Amino acid sequence: MDALQIILQVLLVLTSAFLILLILMHKGKGGGLSDMFGGGVSSAAGSSGVAERNLNRITVSFAVVWFVVVVLLGLITKVG
Repeated sequence: MDALQIILQVLLVLTSAFLILLILMHKGKGGGLSDMFGGGVSSAAGSSGVAERNLNRITVSFAVVWFVVVVLLGLITKVG
């Protein structure tokens, strides 16, 4: 159980970091964190609808993986 828990914790840290980066890359609707940190990059990449849709899909995929890892870690902690 210890090895599985360590693997899940590492996966949780990695997916959390990628989620933060992916969310900041989204095109902002107004002036916010996305404009402050990645405004130039997101406006160039976000100008095409395909890039924004792909970014949305990747973000949702990472969010689902993050959620599953959190649930698994909770179950392991409760059982162990």
